[in-house]
Amino acid sequence: MNIASFIIYCILVTFTPGPTNIVILSSVQHHGARKTMEYVGGATLAFGLLLAASAMLNHLLAGIIPHILGIMQIIGSLYMLYLAYQVYGMGRTESTTQQSSGFVSGLLMQFVNPKVLLFTLTVIPSYVMPYYDSSAAAFSFVMLITVIGFLAFTTWVVFGSVFRSFLQQHQQVMNSLMALFLVYSAVLVSGIL
Repeated sequence: MNIASFIIYCILVTFTPGPTNIVILSSVQHHGARKTMEYVGGATLAFGLLLAASAMLNHLLAGIIPHILGIMQIIGSLYMLYLAYQVYGMGRTESTTQQSSGFVSGLLMQFVNPKVLLFTLTVIPSYVMPYYDSSAAAFSFVMLITVIGFLAFTTWVVFGSVFRSFLQQHQQVMNSLMALFLVYSAVLVSGIL
């Protein structure tokens, strides 16, 4: 196993902008780092659970996923459009901002985020299973990848905290841009393009 290639792949996928990272950045702008860490906790737990499920059920999932991938793309796209609407409206009403920043929201986001689903379904069979067949090795890699994901999410929290005053000064522009990025992600994930 080329461990450098594996680590680079994990870092690139988890640290690059995606729906979860965009919501984290927006949440920091409106709620601060402490509240956003609740979202990060839910997102990290779901990320680890998806990785573990992929490791345990890989052969079964490989046969099922192609049949439900289209449905997951539609569900994920609709959820991302809903999040785009929420992000766009942040700062206008308190009820809208509370919904996208909690633990449960972070947890649910990962289960409908096609970027995360595809990553968790490919990383273990592509990088781990060809070289390791023990449960202990699979568990170790699941934990390592989960930690990398947590570090990526936390990096977005730190980035949002460092630039919070700038983000708040340009709140409507930033909300609009983040909402547009989510809409763009939803369109890409939907399979329309």
